[in-house]
Amino acid sequence: MESLASQARPAAVLWLAGFLQAARLHRVVSFCASSRALSIRIAQCFLLNGLIFLGSLLILKSVVIPTLLWILPEQCNQLGGGHLCDHKVAVAMYSFLRSGLVEIFYVFWFYPLYIFSFILSALWYNDIAKHALDVVKSKSLDSTRALDAHNITEPEDRPEGFDRVALGIGEQVYSILLLTIFFVEVSVIGYVPYFGKAMNFLLLSLMYAYYCFEYKWNFFAVSLNKRLDFFESNWAFFAGFGGPCVLPIFFLSPLTSYGVMAILYPLFVLTAAGTQAEQAIDELKPAHEGKLQRIPVFFVAKKLTMQVLQLFPAAGKEE
Repeated sequence: MESLASQARPAAVLWLAGFLQAARLHRVVSFCASSRALSIRIAQCFLLNGLIFLGSLLILKSVVIPTLLWILPEQCNQLGGGHLCDHKVAVAMYSFLRSGLVEIFYVFWFYPLYIFSFILSALWYNDIAKHALDVVKSKSLDSTRALDAHNITEPEDRPEGFDRVALGIGEQVYSILLLTIFFVEVSVIGYVPYFGKAMNFLLLSLMYAYYCFEYKWNFFAVSLNKRLDFFESNWAFFAGFGGPCVLPIFFLSPLTSYGVMAILYPLFVLTAAGTQAEQAIDELKPAHEGKLQRIPVFFVAKKLTMQVLQLFPAAGKEE
């Protein structure tokens, strides 16, 4: 209990610091004012995911479904002829037709729109991060780098030429697989009774914070080992940063939460681009005395990722 109590203060201090960094959405205005291309991409995200996707959901729930309920009532006393109440088949048929028409709306509009939005938004997020980090680089804002310069550039540890390209591709494949497995892990934990929802919120916050900062770490060529070590060593800060991302969507339906997240996510990518993570954490050391213990957030995901990757050489040998 004493050990747990000693961790509460540094965790709370760093969590609040991360939350406040994420909430500095005025950085979005600053970035957009500095890059017209960035402003266009942000506007496109709002148009696609806000006006079109969430607007379609609003029309479905406020116009389409009420209209269907008026045309095909769900209760017999709402039917035009009272004698129809004696025919349960008619009521069941109305219910079937109503559900079928709503499903047609989902199949031919929402699900294709969801896939289209997911793919296009992912491409736009990369553009948004690139334009934002180009602004950082062009203004020579060294203080906003992902880590200190000595942590970013270590040429003696990084190969050159083709080996460096191969290493970069390998890290990207490993990172994608790691985060995919971690996402599945987070989703499964959400179904655990009693504490599952709380753990789900914490891990979702960590996952989205990692996503937001990954663009920056890739831009500054921070190695995968360094970014994972930095992330796990300062997990409370990143849990706080991811909190505002997850909080607005945590209690919404899946499609609505996707639409809201698709709007908010690029904004937090921009706040991450302007966040001096290591400097902010170092400045808080007098407050929390640097006693926060590292938590291996990706321990299970790392183990499973290595198990998956080990299957490929085995498959090659069998052939």
